[in-house]
Amino acid sequence: MYGDERRSRMIAESAGFIALIAAGSWVSIPFFPVPLTLQTFFVLLAGAVMKWRAVVPVGLYVLLGALGLPLFHNGTAGIGVLFGPTGGFILGFIAAGLVAGIAYEHRSDRIRIAGLAAASLLIYLFGVSWLAFSTGMGIAAAIVIGMAPFLPGDAVKAAAVFYVARRLQ
Repeated sequence: MYGDERRSRMIAESAGFIALIAAGSWVSIPFFPVPLTLQTFFVLLAGAVMKWRAVVPVGLYVLLGALGLPLFHNGTAGIGVLFGPTGGFILGFIAAGLVAGIAYEHRSDRIRIAGLAAASLLIYLFGVSWLAFSTGMGIAAAIVIGMAPFLPGDAVKAAAVFYVARRLQ
């Protein structure tokens, strides 16, 4: 007797992407107050591979980290991280995984590229907003500190996701 292959595949992919996002959090270049990590690469890749279902591993990653597993950047954990300056970026991963996944439901490269860009912008929207609120700095300062230095690297990550996903399919 066989099990449900789709469910088994989703569980395996979810576990794999939770592990990859967590591993990406350890590849960290310290900036203050927001470090540069590879988490966004794996969040976007989850969307490209798992389509809209990417919200499951990304959401579980955030939940498990909030519950105390050391999954966030440099092994940090707990709900306090979500209330700190990086919390908005981490919560933005959930929306980004969903948007990238929905874009990858389509066959059009233009829609997929636009989805990766929109997903990255969502991470910034959540992150910069929360950074400004949690630190008391103005929105312009939050953009300069929490977005501007990361734009080139995130563009490279999104391009890499596009080409890796193309090879995987």
